[in-house]
Amino acid sequence: MTASFFDTHAHLDFPDFASDLPEVVARAEAAGITKIISIGTDLESSRRAVAIAEKYPSVFAAVGWHPGHASEAPSDIRPALRELAAHPKVVAIGETGLDYHRPPTEPADVAQYKTKQAEIFRQQMEVAAELGLNCIIHQRDSFADTIAQLRPFAGKLRGVFHCFSENGDRLREILELGSLVSYTGIITFKNGANARESLAATPMDRFMLETDCPFLAPVPYRGKRCEPAYVSEISKVAAEVRKCSLEELSAATSATAAGFFPKLTAAVS
Repeated sequence: MTASFFDTHAHLDFPDFASDLPEVVARAEAAGITKIISIGTDLESSRRAVAIAEKYPSVFAAVGWHPGHASEAPSDIRPALRELAAHPKVVAIGETGLDYHRPPTEPADVAQYKTKQAEIFRQQMEVAAELGLNCIIHQRDSFADTIAQLRPFAGKLRGVFHCFSENGDRLREILELGSLVSYTGIITFKNGANARESLAATPMDRFMLETDCPFLAPVPYRGKRCEPAYVSEISKVAAEVRKCSLEELSAATSATAAGFFPKLTAAVS
């Protein structure tokens, strides 16, 4: 029997999948990807993710506001998030976090940019803690601030630092807060040594697998549109790095995802 896996971070609502989403989902199922979480990046994207989850039994949703779009967010996104998160197939809040990769050029604007991201991140963690959900965390060039904001919530929720490729020290900081990491197709890249080293050092019950599709297609599809079926390629490399069987990897990552996303197995499809 083929080992089965989850894609814990996909963007099925993106235009990249508009023309062939039924086929994309079918290919994932044929490849043994039994559950897919479609991630919201703002309220409209989150609503689309929920609608896709309603249509496909194997698809679930996370609702949130990406830090890269924080400047466009309303002052309080909590009421809308609470409403969306009440849906039985919404399994997490996110993606949320901090992203300092492309700051404004004016110093005064940089301060405002960081303040708005921090406020939106905090609001999403408040909703997650209130509803008993965990958070899907995006961080780019903002690790220390992201950890500092997460720390006060550490007893109330956990985060999964998605698309993880940081060093061992940062991995330890995340794990010490009770949070997790998730690995993408980067582990298959020639220049993905950092991600492979972190994967090798991560306890088997503290990581998940994802595509972040349509981005980061693994080898041998690098440079093409990524899709959930490609978790099968990521899992092969992950099993090699971990020196375990695909069946062992499947059992561990599926159990970790089920524990992190309690509604993933409780949801009624």
